[in-house]
Amino acid sequence: MIRFDAVKAEGVRAIKKAVAETLAAKYKDIFPADKGAPVLIKPNLNSNMNALTGNTTDLRLLAAVIEYLKKAGHTDIAIGEGTNSGFYRSGINVISRLRVDALARHYGIRALDLNYSEKAEVEFENGVKASVARECLDAALLINMPKMKTHFEVGMSVCLKNLMGCLVGQENKKKTHLSLASNILNINKAVRPHLHIVDGLFAMEGLGPTRGTPIKTGMILFGNDPFAIDMMVARIASFGWRKVRTLAEAERRGLITPERERFVDDYPLDVSFTFAPPKAGPIAYFIHNPKRQKYFLAVRNTRLFDAICSTDIVGKLLFATGLRQDVFIADEMEVDTLTANPAKCGDCPQKCAAFCPTGLDIPRTLAGPPPAGCVECMYCYCICPKGAISFGGKMGFLAEQMRQYGDLIRRIA
Repeated sequence: MIRFDAVKAEGVRAIKKAVAETLAAKYKDIFPADKGAPVLIKPNLNSNMNALTGNTTDLRLLAAVIEYLKKAGHTDIAIGEGTNSGFYRSGINVISRLRVDALARHYGIRALDLNYSEKAEVEFENGVKASVARECLDAALLINMPKMKTHFEVGMSVCLKNLMGCLVGQENKKKTHLSLASNILNINKAVRPHLHIVDGLFAMEGLGPTRGTPIKTGMILFGNDPFAIDMMVARIASFGWRKVRTLAEAERRGLITPERERFVDDYPLDVSFTFAPPKAGPIAYFIHNPKRQKYFLAVRNTRLFDAICSTDIVGKLLFATGLRQDVFIADEMEVDTLTANPAKCGDCPQKCAAFCPTGLDIPRTLAGPPPAGCVECMYCYCICPKGAISFGGKMGFLAEQMRQYGDLIRRIA
């Protein structure tokens, strides 16, 4: 039976309340009776861009799920993700930059980089073998927590696409691109999350998954059927689901059943948006066409070309042409102080507090070094509309995100 729920929530307290109430009322039977059984949360940590840019799973939503699990008595909880190939290749720890490891420490659970996990083999197209992280298959409860966003290669990235992060290391992610939509479905054939929770709080439209524009929907979606949920997201975004390559391939395989179509068509959604499509530039469009991409990859994946692409100047060229979506900045962020000036807050209703994943009483507690319980996610700093929160230290990679998205985030938050 297909299960699906869509809720809206604004602010960390409402998010945690919505998650707890929905899981307790609608999905409690999915959770293992053995409280010591392994639970794996699989977010989307595609790049080092924080959730407010629309790129990665919101720490507030992760915190809400972790708190529910801990309150229910589960003791073996981990967050696991095999982060983006480019960052992995560049030696950048995305899990740390997004402060997911700090959030895990705060709650006393583990954060795993699945790029270094024990491998389990799965079948890809044309006899190719790839490897997923063993933890994804062994979890008694696997919770898939994708971001709602457009994607220039497959149309939209939601439940199905998010499982690419279960692959171990760059070498296996490269294999997916040999037949992208088909191999994403092959991963989903092997890895079967028990529950999907989609983060649409700050989604992404346009040239996703990284260079698009954040769009605030305030939505959290729950369900057990990744095909139906992805179709529902396409409906929410006013995005014909057959334009999503993974769903089109699923239809070709006979996986889009009449039951799924009826469920999605008949579900009483009371809200929808019109997402801008992920229109790539002419060079990226030409190369990433499914008919040509494998030839490009045959060259791209050679050691010589890989070394050339790793240089700073070629990296900038690839970014400028749209062939690369991410900016791999080596400088880390270092937070020495976070200080709030209440005199500047004016009539702001403590918006910063609504964005703190751990529920700190800010701005009151910001008066020097980050206070106990602060995971240094910088959400409060990013959204402050009054410039009342001051940052002391080194911005590092965050500076580029603020340059690209700072004004927009503050406007829509």
